[in-house]
Amino acid sequence: MSKKIFFWPLAAVLLTTATLVEAASTKPDRIGVMHLGGVLATVVDGLRVGLKESELEKGKQIILEIGDLKGDANLAETVAQTFERDKLGLIVTINAPVTAGAIKGTKNTPIVFAVGTDPVAQGYIQSFGRPGGRLTGVHYLARDLTPKRLEILKEIFPKLRRVVTVYDPRNTVSLEGAKLGRAEAKRTGVNLIERQVESVDQLKKALAALKRSEFDAYLYIADPMIAAQAQLVVDGARAKKLPTMFHDQIVVANGALASYGQSYFEIGRRAAKYVRQILSGASPAELRVETIDHVELAFNLKTAKEIGVTIPPNVLVRAEKVIR
Repeated sequence: MSKKIFFWPLAAVLLTTATLVEAASTKPDRIGVMHLGGVLATVVDGLRVGLKESELEKGKQIILEIGDLKGDANLAETVAQTFERDKLGLIVTINAPVTAGAIKGTKNTPIVFAVGTDPVAQGYIQSFGRPGGRLTGVHYLARDLTPKRLEILKEIFPKLRRVVTVYDPRNTVSLEGAKLGRAEAKRTGVNLIERQVESVDQLKKALAALKRSEFDAYLYIADPMIAAQAQLVVDGARAKKLPTMFHDQIVVANGALASYGQSYFEIGRRAAKYVRQILSGASPAELRVETIDHVELAFNLKTAKEIGVTIPPNVLVRAEKVIR
């Protein structure tokens, strides 16, 4: 695989070009991919694998032009405009804010989305069975897993009382996730402390202000900006020996204590089939949107030892991934 790195006129965006299938005398298909960075880039890894697994025409090239928005969803509209101007075959968008920007920035280009919010409620499609427009893709669970994450934290720490979370209040999904978290906290006798941030700088300040003596654990609530900055949260929490519950096992592999959620890698791999079908002539309007419902529990025992906590055996045995 060859890669070239370009600097976008908007300094925050890193654009890379990768050829997936070498060889060919045929003209390559170019597709744009946009994500907010961090763990969300794992979707691109899954997309690459899924495209390689697809029944691609022998000798055909697929070139991914990847826009890393570096946590700023406001750049999505401009990057999408450029992708359409350059006549890319389609655009893959990862999460709802990026998808919304791509819709605003384009008129004709097909869009394959991977979103954790209801695409019908967002107005992206008419129905899951028949999208009816130029968008289709993959729907995964996001806000709905918040109560279960808190429930698992309570199982790990029966004396759990104070849990902190950080999210962007401008994001509807985050607000809904926080509401679900508050309801579960009330049910289990936990005090959920909410810190609202609207930028990475505000996030850094909120993390710096955290005191281990004030909280028993950190809970991730679905939020694209926080997901893109997951490593920042993990590192800040570990420095203060604060247990963390996240949403993807990649974050656990990078130092979080636990995660309960769906695999971004698998989400990308599933999205690849839509790319292949559209490039082969299928209409997005008729490609049923898939909902991924498989959920994974993961733990990092190295982190547990480092911060001085023990995962109860009855909880540990349920994990699909354990890092020792």
